[in-house]
Amino acid sequence: MFRAVALVPSPPLLVPELTGNGAPEASEVRDASLDAVRFLAAAVDLWVAVGVDDSRRRVASTSSGTFAGYGVDVAAALSPRASAADPELPLPALIAGWLRGQAAPDSSVDVRLVEQNADSDECRRFGRELREEIDSDGREWGLLVIGDGATTLTEKAPGSFDGRAAHVQAQIDDALASADLETLATLDRRLCHDVGARSVAAWQTLTGVVGTDRLGPRTLYRGAPFGVGYFVGTWDVLR
Repeated sequence: MFRAVALVPSPPLLVPELTGNGAPEASEVRDASLDAVRFLAAAVDLWVAVGVDDSRRRVASTSSGTFAGYGVDVAAALSPRASAADPELPLPALIAGWLRGQAAPDSSVDVRLVEQNADSDECRRFGRELREEIDSDGREWGLLVIGDGATTLTEKAPGSFDGRAAHVQAQIDDALASADLETLATLDRRLCHDVGARSVAAWQTLTGVVGTDRLGPRTLYRGAPFGVGYFVGTWDVLR
């Protein structure tokens, strides 16, 4: 039975060794993300992570990796018994593994990656398929959705500045904060891509997973440190 959702971003700055413990902006996002994963792990028997990548694929819970490609060789494993590190593990899987290790070290997590450029219909279909697959397991389960917002919110942002980004980010944040599935499902993909919000496929996959369930959303963080939009929150599936 599907029970809960945790929504977190995917910046490497979540890992203290990559930013230094004295970065308050990073600490706020990190603490909120860890709280979201703790909520998820406490609410369900198993959880699955969804993120975006260049192609659709599954990363099994036996996998592990390292943030060496981002500057520091910090390990991230998807289970306590994960195999040797895969140097090609994509960022959403690294983030899922690191958060698991910090917030729920006894748990395991599978990662499902959806193609970044998949259209909204394909994403929702993938979400429905995932829902059917995991529901057949019989245990209570939840979803960790990993995605970043616009990267063009300030002049010093990674994507420079785009005057349209603030409106797009507000639309995304408001939709995630209120569990507005219709808005998430109909986000303007071209505009989101232009302003650097390239995780839309993950959120649209989420809409396919949720379907018609009633939701109780909670916001833990919304902001734009370093000119990038990040949202952290939880959705409780109401019965």
